[in-house]
Amino acid sequence: MSEVLQSLFVLGSTHHQAPLEVRERMALTPENAAALQQELHALDDIYECLVVNTCNRVEVYGLASAPTVEATVRDFLCARNGVSRELLDAHSSWHTNLDALQHAFEVSSGLDSQIVGETDILGQMKNAYADARAAKCTGIVLNRLFEKSFQAAKSARTQTGITRGQVSIGNVAVDLANRIFGHLRDSRVLLLGSGDVAEKTAQSLKSRGVADITVASRTYENSHTLAHSLGGAAIELSDFAAQLKRFDIVISSTAAPGLILDRDTLAAALKQRPDRPFFLIDVALPRDIDPTVNKLENVYLYNLDDLSNIANENLELRKAEIDRARIILKGYAWNLWLQLRRRTLMATRQEELGLES
Repeated sequence: MSEVLQSLFVLGSTHHQAPLEVRERMALTPENAAALQQELHALDDIYECLVVNTCNRVEVYGLASAPTVEATVRDFLCARNGVSRELLDAHSSWHTNLDALQHAFEVSSGLDSQIVGETDILGQMKNAYADARAAKCTGIVLNRLFEKSFQAAKSARTQTGITRGQVSIGNVAVDLANRIFGHLRDSRVLLLGSGDVAEKTAQSLKSRGVADITVASRTYENSHTLAHSLGGAAIELSDFAAQLKRFDIVISSTAAPGLILDRDTLAAALKQRPDRPFFLIDVALPRDIDPTVNKLENVYLYNLDDLSNIANENLELRKAEIDRARIILKGYAWNLWLQLRRRTLMATRQEELGLES
């Protein structure tokens, strides 16, 4: 087996291996993810490297001189997220060779997502690839792997029904809110965070008739831009607690390193609106909202795992489509594997001829 194919790897910690309370400890800040990528790429044994860092996964894709780099990659990830090797080893996976290719394709297509078939992950993979390529951390193999994974994802989505139904966090959250309130036209919504999840959730809310949307994030300019696009208002993140009593629905997706809404703050707001429920969606990782608020009367808190369980209620009905998609992806992975192997064998043969001459 060729050296290149032996040393293609993916180290990952996702919802498959880690519960929510572990995933939030594994999560990297954008700055730490970029630094980890550069640190690994600078090593003599790692030729190419790319880090995918989302709300439900931290994954390191790489090309190395030998598969023995696993311990090194694990140690560097632990140094960046501050967890022990014991915790990482217990809640992670290591893919190599053809298995790594297949894994990348299933991630891009949404088959490996917590909400099976969701489409947000493809954009996240494209962003991670663009960042790594701009940082000159990728090369021929990872470039081809990711570009082919995007093609494979498109084929799987267009040729099967894996994306049918409510397969995004935003859609599921809004549907859940609609079940609780009956209708959303008169609901007042606070978005904590102004990223992609917040924006897509807000768009889903508007499609259900919500007109009163307020945005607060760590950067006021970002809040203002999103609020303006929604016809809503922006406030400073530091001001949201004082205004909490005004809102019926709070959807939080910041990149804060810890809790931004605790039980005491919510209890104080409840006293000022005793007959109206609070509906809270926390899709941040690490979590933004103290999970103990769920013990308060008239408070409904849902996190990432709760939303995925709801979204996947009809998973059995889509099993045939998922199986079809997996077959399509396996075909793409196998073809790429053969291409990479042929390329490596040709390079090896040319090197041997050069040595003989």
